[in-house]
Amino acid sequence: MPEEKRHYLPSMETRTRFNIRVPVFVTSAIIAILFITLGLLYLDTISSGLQQLQQQIATSLGWFYTLTITIFLLITLWLAFGKYGGVRLGPDYSRPDYSYAAWFAMLFSAGMGIGLLFFAVAEPIHHFALDVPPASGAEPGSPEAASDAMNITFFHWGLHAWGVYIVLALALSYFAYRVGLPLSLRSTLYPLIGERYRGWMGDAVDVIAIVGTLFGVATSLGLGAIQINAGLTYVAGIEASLTLQLSLIAGISVLAAISVVLGVDAGIRRISFTNMVLVFVLAAFILAVGPTAFLLQSIIESIGYYAQNIIQTSTRTDAFVDPDWQQDWTLFYWGWWISWSPFVAMFIARISRGRTIREFVTGVLLVPTAMTFVVLTIFGKMGIYIELFGDGGVAAATGDELEFALFAMLEHLPMTAALSVLAMIVIAIFFVTSSDSGSLVKDILASGGDLRPVWQTRLFWASTEGVIASVLLIAGGATALAAFQQAAIAMGVPLALLLLVICYSLWIALRTEPLDREVTQNTTVREQAARRDAR
Repeated sequence: MPEEKRHYLPSMETRTRFNIRVPVFVTSAIIAILFITLGLLYLDTISSGLQQLQQQIATSLGWFYTLTITIFLLITLWLAFGKYGGVRLGPDYSRPDYSYAAWFAMLFSAGMGIGLLFFAVAEPIHHFALDVPPASGAEPGSPEAASDAMNITFFHWGLHAWGVYIVLALALSYFAYRVGLPLSLRSTLYPLIGERYRGWMGDAVDVIAIVGTLFGVATSLGLGAIQINAGLTYVAGIEASLTLQLSLIAGISVLAAISVVLGVDAGIRRISFTNMVLVFVLAAFILAVGPTAFLLQSIIESIGYYAQNIIQTSTRTDAFVDPDWQQDWTLFYWGWWISWSPFVAMFIARISRGRTIREFVTGVLLVPTAMTFVVLTIFGKMGIYIELFGDGGVAAATGDELEFALFAMLEHLPMTAALSVLAMIVIAIFFVTSSDSGSLVKDILASGGDLRPVWQTRLFWASTEGVIASVLLIAGGATALAAFQQAAIAMGVPLALLLLVICYSLWIALRTEPLDREVTQNTTVREQAARRDAR
């Protein structure tokens, strides 16, 4: 980037006393309100339309999702180990705002969220006993199926998911902190469109990001409500119902509103750290009272199996088998991660100023992935152990509804009621952090890059997320999960195209970086001393 552009550009016009970018905020709000209104008036039409759109995308663009996600991971590895790794995300003298512990906690909570506990038992059990991936060729319930089940679960939740987040988060961080542009998606296209990023083209990019984030976060909120309802069914015998799920969304959204008012440091950071501790307390208890040696062996074996098969799973398109399985699982995840990417990437960028590209990529790619793999193995392999060597019953519960899988597994452990309550608390906190951080991101986008938007507009977005999640629950009816899958897959396509363009834009910008020296603290100190001596 030319040197004269390395400064913070003034805030863009068309703002109000709430410090919003009017075209972006109003257009995004209208789209959200329009979806809510049409969803309530034409439930059947919305439901069938989402289903047809999902099937069309799976049939025609499944290969595109597969290729795109793999490209993002390869770009991530190139950034980590290439010649630009020493470039700092900020001025050469800048240092990170958060400690490693706080940084990793917020990464983990924002990146994985509610879905981790929803699928930690359900997905491995489903692939092991109920619906083995067609390409694996394993017999349901066999040891081979157990290995394939964990491998495909790792594939969906591992490096590929974080690769999506990293490419966008790094672009946002670079252009905001290194170049000096506003922290907004529009800024990532500056090398391609120049000053036009201030106009309607930039507005359109931010609107796409806000709408995609709305549906991505709404998917997580809906899953959280469904699973908390399942926990209440197991613990207190309260029957699952749409009314209760809608009430849960409303009630926990109030807690999210409190976190919104508290802000990032007092709200999201502390809640994220608390939640990470609770997740690992739950996992440690299962590890301690369960088959400890089996679970520890499984962690090592599952990671090794994943590493051995990552190329094959990364390019699997199910070209010669029924595409329904890939549509229901892999394409859903890819669409979900991509639709979540503006939200997660913006949040990662918000908390990552001052780190080098190498530190940023390796930290975001490896640490949360390793934490996720440990949690998935302990929860998932515990469920498989019960089916292979115990009394069974987890697969049967999962076959009824995926949201029952976690609590069906906990039934086989001591202190079942306490563990179930703890699990629901963790899910509720994930709910709060997802809603709050998602609202913060949308507000930053809607304000043209303001890092500290007012709480009133963040509260508006938090409420809108809850209402959209409620509409998708109502539209889905008894198959609410399908509605969330369809929405995620549909929103992922335009965002995937945008992300590819952003990757190209970042490459153009990085080519201007001076690489004749290592950007390190010692180098910076020496340069400052040399300048003082020269004066």
